[in-house]
Amino acid sequence: MARQNKSAGQTEMEGAMIDFWRAAIRQQFHAAIDMLGNAIEACPGTVWYGEGRQAFWYLAFHVIFFLDLYLSPVGESQFRPPAPFGLGELEDEVVLPERAFRKDELLGYLDHCRKKLDTVMAEMTAAWTASPCPFQYRAMSNGELLLYNMRHVQHHAAQLNLLLRQKTNSAPEWVAKGGRTKRTEAIS
Repeated sequence: MARQNKSAGQTEMEGAMIDFWRAAIRQQFHAAIDMLGNAIEACPGTVWYGEGRQAFWYLAFHVIFFLDLYLSPVGESQFRPPAPFGLGELEDEVVLPERAFRKDELLGYLDHCRKKLDTVMAEMTAAWTASPCPFQYRAMSNGELLLYNMRHVQHHAAQLNLLLRQKTNSAPEWVAKGGRTKRTEAIS
């Protein structure tokens, strides 16, 4: 039996569903990015610098680098982060940057990623969501990689907030919905 074409109502419903998920994922992804940005802004200089891969600035750089990479439509071999950031995160043995990045540099990189996320979300289709992501070692669809990426951002935002709480007894508030609102009041 031949497959029948979708009715106009089914197509309209599918369009509404993709619009719903696009908006929900965008808001929650932006909330995770905002929480990361708030932690970076709230970090005092006494906590910013540290040794090696446990330094606050490095953990912030690491998550922003992979946020950028996993929002890219290309695989690692074609990916290029904006200057002054390099590709050391992709080495088998991670190569730390030659210097600690400043807050303004990382916040600028985070803004670059916000814009990239908005582009990805605006262009999201059901077909793109179901297609394999460009990172074969992840073995997942673009849609699942989007959620994986959001979880990675939230994981490190929480890690940085914990560091702030441990070192300063203060941390930024929870962000419930994304956007561009910066909130750095401490939670008790």
